[in-house]
Amino acid sequence: MAVILIGGGARSGKSRYALQKALSIEGRRVFVATAEPLDDEMASRIARHKADRGAEFETIEEPFHLAGVMLEAKFDAMVIDCLTLWLSNLICANKNSDLEIDALLAAAQAARGTVLFVTNEVGSGIVPDNALAREFRDRAGILNQRVAAIAREVYFMAFGQPLRVK
Repeated sequence: MAVILIGGGARSGKSRYALQKALSIEGRRVFVATAEPLDDEMASRIARHKADRGAEFETIEEPFHLAGVMLEAKFDAMVIDCLTLWLSNLICANKNSDLEIDALLAAAQAARGTVLFVTNEVGSGIVPDNALAREFRDRAGILNQRVAAIAREVYFMAFGQPLRVK
């Protein structure tokens, strides 16, 4: 159906906007969370986000295999939040992110429903002081470009306001 990419900085309103757009689509809504509760703060954050979504979305927690989720789940609207955390999961687990990204793009294009990807723009700040952070920043930029290339709509969030890019 459609691929929509919503990006921006931290606390820019990306997730809220993605949920609003998904709620405008009739039918079955799925939220795919890529975060893992690795510490108390993250567990609390995840619980807060779940409560905010309410019963409007079925939640699937999947830190790695997004392509499989897109291909297996039945949905009219799927919010995947977020791509940059997913990429971090892949890098930290020493998985081949290039292969996973190829699979992600193919699955998104084959999806029967609308897929809304949430991502962070991490390349607008200072150059990181270590190799791993620079690698992540570079890979995130490439991932965002590749998803934007297949997306029907691309939004950049600034101060809680969506700016349509494509």
